[in-house]
Amino acid sequence: MVTGRNPAGPRTRRGGPSTEASREVSAPLSRRKPWTLVSHDSAPQPLTARPGHALRGDLKPPGDKSISHRAMIFGLLSIGETRVEGLLEGDDVLRTAEAARALGATVTREGEGRWRVVGTGIGGMQDPAGVLDFGNAGTGSRLMMGVVGGQPVTATFDGDASLRKRPMRRILDPLLQMGAQIVSEAEGGRVPLTIRGPREGIPIRYELPVASAQIKSAVLLAGLNAPGITTVIERAASRDHTERMLRLFGADVTVEPYSEHGHGRAIALTGQPTLRGTDVIVPADPSSAAFPLVAALIVPGSDVTLRGVMMNPLRTGLITTLIEMGAAIERLDEREEGGETVADLRVRASRLRGVDVPAERAPSMIDEYPILAVAAAFAEGTTRMNGLHELRVKESDRLAAVAAGLAANGVDHRIEGDDLIVTGNGAAPTGGGTVATHLDHRIAMAFLVMGMASAHPVTVDDGAMIATSFPSFRPTMAALGAEIVEEAATV
Repeated sequence: MVTGRNPAGPRTRRGGPSTEASREVSAPLSRRKPWTLVSHDSAPQPLTARPGHALRGDLKPPGDKSISHRAMIFGLLSIGETRVEGLLEGDDVLRTAEAARALGATVTREGEGRWRVVGTGIGGMQDPAGVLDFGNAGTGSRLMMGVVGGQPVTATFDGDASLRKRPMRRILDPLLQMGAQIVSEAEGGRVPLTIRGPREGIPIRYELPVASAQIKSAVLLAGLNAPGITTVIERAASRDHTERMLRLFGADVTVEPYSEHGHGRAIALTGQPTLRGTDVIVPADPSSAAFPLVAALIVPGSDVTLRGVMMNPLRTGLITTLIEMGAAIERLDEREEGGETVADLRVRASRLRGVDVPAERAPSMIDEYPILAVAAAFAEGTTRMNGLHELRVKESDRLAAVAAGLAANGVDHRIEGDDLIVTGNGAAPTGGGTVATHLDHRIAMAFLVMGMASAHPVTVDDGAMIATSFPSFRPTMAALGAEIVEEAATV
């Protein structure tokens, strides 16, 4: 479980870190436990989830991954000190912390979930001595490309086998318009690639080709070092954590409806602000909370409370959908923390029914479709998830991977274009299959949740990459009563 604590001890001013802190930051984060990074070449760790007792308990899900990435990035870009409480100490975020340090920030872990970042300010970064290795972190790598693409530095980006397959051209195209140069790249604009940023960026007006918080954020981050106004037009609202955090750190950002698109928005950033370090409280990640939440819905007799989950309306599409399906989810003690609305969620086992999920809801739940497909397998009737094209370019082709996992476990489903249709009969699916995860943490967790309530156990071929977003997944679920066991890897 992840619980937040108040930062302790005296604060150190910029330029004068303590001797102990200096020693800590002098060694790479990857050599310092308990926040060990996942090796790209580690042996697979097959896991099996078995049906068992009702899930009961109270837990705080991990800190939100999106905000954790941004806290490290804005700490780097700021003058002075940023204190972060409740940071997700998963592999993806730790890669971003490593990159921030390589670009000149002082990054110190001060306790569980508590970190301190002393930044360089806009224009003050240094060329990293080596490659920025982002592992499996699509968000971290793409946002940091925006940072480098707007600053007078040169950096090489790389990652694991999964990240090397993911398209980066949609990020690079606007950065080129803003003055960045692509020194080298793998085929199709993929990593490994090297970006050289300009001395001063060019402000642009850019309309996103797809609803993507990553593209939007990369453009806005590059615009920080551009004189004038950088504007991003989005046809449908995507998660707005970057806009919120820009304001928190002192930037001038406006968000207005864009009349040419019914649900569109225009986000305008005034360039070359002075960002100042601040305190960031990271709420619980709704994408990680989704797994124990759905487990509680489908395992008979379950009653689980999830504490401090972010309720940003651009992140709660899954909760909206599950409530439409008949889920017993109560929002308790709604409150504001760190600029975001959070609430405790009481979740009880429920009889679900199939629904039609509109395509325009996808940006608010794009990471939650694998676990929604699992919930749909237990529902009565047909659930149609519309407009899932973006799932094809996530950590894996998630649409294909989810369909294959459903097939392996006897679930009636089909793909029509970019739509996934799942039909259940209100009873537990057969299960008993082995699911290929394709190095995708959300595929692994989704099908382990299925195994907690299916007629027969479900195995995933590799659970190692779960550490990228939910490193405490197994002990957290075990504390609720779930049974997840390791299997011998096959050669």
